[in-house]
Amino acid sequence: MKKFLIYISQSYSIPIGRPLQKEIEKRGFIVKWFCDEEETKQYLSKNEPLLNSVKEILSFKPDVVLVATNVVPSFFSGIKVQVFHGFSVGKRSEAKGHFNIRGFFDLYCTQGPNTTKPFKELQKKHRHFEVVQTGWSKVDPLFPLEEIKNSKPTIMISSTFTTRLSLAKNSSVVKEIERLSRLGKWKFIAVLHPKMEKEIVDKFKSLQNENFTFYDTTELIPLFKQADVMLSDTTSAITEFALQKKPVVTINNNKPASYMINIQTAKEIEGALEYALTKPKEIMSALDSFIEDTHPYSDGKSSQRVIDACLDFLENKEPKRKPLNLIRKYKIRKKLGYFKFNIRDIFR
Repeated sequence: MKKFLIYISQSYSIPIGRPLQKEIEKRGFIVKWFCDEEETKQYLSKNEPLLNSVKEILSFKPDVVLVATNVVPSFFSGIKVQVFHGFSVGKRSEAKGHFNIRGFFDLYCTQGPNTTKPFKELQKKHRHFEVVQTGWSKVDPLFPLEEIKNSKPTIMISSTFTTRLSLAKNSSVVKEIERLSRLGKWKFIAVLHPKMEKEIVDKFKSLQNENFTFYDTTELIPLFKQADVMLSDTTSAITEFALQKKPVVTINNNKPASYMINIQTAKEIEGALEYALTKPKEIMSALDSFIEDTHPYSDGKSSQRVIDACLDFLENKEPKRKPLNLIRKYKIRKKLGYFKFNIRDIFR
């Protein structure tokens, strides 16, 4: 009877854990959740059994800790498995971003070839973890793909909270979105990053009309399915949406890709959306290539592959000695208020 712990920090990681919980329970194993941010706990439902303290986790003794954040306490039992809290979109440098090896994990469950290859190279360098390509659990509910016929074209707006990249913090863009929504030829649905400032959220709520609806949610997949095109900036939600083979218009994207229709100014939005809705041949072809490299799975079984990889590791591998990581380990202990010490924890 294997025991799994799903470890999160932010509310946007909850949809990553839910498909994993479903797969774990389907196999008859035990699963619990732990969240190291108090404000996030309110978003967990009664169906997500929550452990509220380090003491409870140490008593639970998980065999596997599935981590949808960047670090994990080394003093928790079990193998530590990185399942990622987003796709790599180039918002941060390599020193801080997706491919930063922090020295905590035994297994990385990668999303597709463009993450697997770099992590395989890092595995050769660091030698204290394994890498298995599984796909990403969060997008399991996206599949199989559905074609929804809308009464009028539907545009989904998403925005990062990073100020220099955020369309939601660009007053001219917001003004143009409001104008377009009042024209009535398209329907707009909007969602913002959970960490977005209250005044920005309030502004988007004030835009609501019969053609514009704001959703305060981290459950994005139902919205993805409703929309024909996404309008965004630089956020991992773009990748998630694009897996449906639907066009994306980006505004000043940090690293615009060939499958994106990238623009620089608010006055270009209307024309870019009109173009996107035609599903241009070159954009759709680029989308196909991007999907194959980023997340080639459309079977909705990535959670199954993650759990398979965990069980294979438990059966056939041994956790390897980790870097000392003393400063990061101290910060984790300070955050959790736990300072009991075991010499074996140093290299776990």
